[in-house]
Amino acid sequence: MKPDLSIDIAGIKMKNPITVASGTFGYGPEYADLVDLNELGAITVKGISREPWDGNSLPRIAEVFGGMVNAIGLQNPGVEGFCEKYLPFLRNYDLPVIVNIWGKTVVDYAETARMLSDHEGIDALEVNISCPNIKEGGISFGTVPESSAEVISAVRKVTKLPIIPKLSPNVSDIKVFAKVAEEEGADAISLINTIPAMVIDIDKRRPFLANVTGGLSGPAIHPVAVKMVWEAASVVDIPVIAMGGAVDAKTVIEFLLAGATAVALGTINFRNPLTITEVVKGIENYMVKNDFESVDQIKMNF
Repeated sequence: MKPDLSIDIAGIKMKNPITVASGTFGYGPEYADLVDLNELGAITVKGISREPWDGNSLPRIAEVFGGMVNAIGLQNPGVEGFCEKYLPFLRNYDLPVIVNIWGKTVVDYAETARMLSDHEGIDALEVNISCPNIKEGGISFGTVPESSAEVISAVRKVTKLPIIPKLSPNVSDIKVFAKVAEEEGADAISLINTIPAMVIDIDKRRPFLANVTGGLSGPAIHPVAVKMVWEAASVVDIPVIAMGGAVDAKTVIEFLLAGATAVALGTINFRNPLTITEVVKGIENYMVKNDFESVDQIKMNF
């Protein structure tokens, strides 16, 4: 008998525990010719703001040992552009759609959530309070408990969709922020976002990125992410979606053991989009080997 890979996150039915990290998979069409989107448990699309946003100047990506540093700056077509250009495409697939949202102000977050809630085909909102690559909003809300609470509360008041605050690793105690999210009405949390980093061009003797600094992602941050997921999962009763350097079944299963309900693949999508298929099969093999009937049985208490 095949093990059951399906999970439920705040009423979102996922056929397996794998989604993608926002910003690493576009809005779906970008990868549709490379991988069957129906193999995902859910798709988490690139961040959306109330109005279109151009992001940062080029260059915006630097490859480094163990990952990459990016300062894309949340470039996006805005709510109306997303709903007109991409949402009809996503409705053709049998998978939940999680839309990552961000804003420069609390009002921006709330209005973006309200606008998206009027459209069919959106199953949840991931509230990005942790991006380190914009000068206003983002991480400024995610590193102060009171500010995090204000954003989450404002979004909660304007939508009936499940909300999933995306937490920042750049805090002294992730447990505090996980509890704040739960107390303010979050249905789940996701973590971690990228870690602030910098790359210098030694020939030009100046920062490689036009934004000077960016966010480090990829295998280099995986052990940090595992620790933070474990800490967050230990203090909340809502599901945790883990991300940060997962590149194969082993690293995904580490997250599940640490207490995650689902895992998002991120930077690895740029290198090998077929990792999604390989990971789902790897989880199934692990469950068979260990006589697990459901994904929840993988979680450990330690």
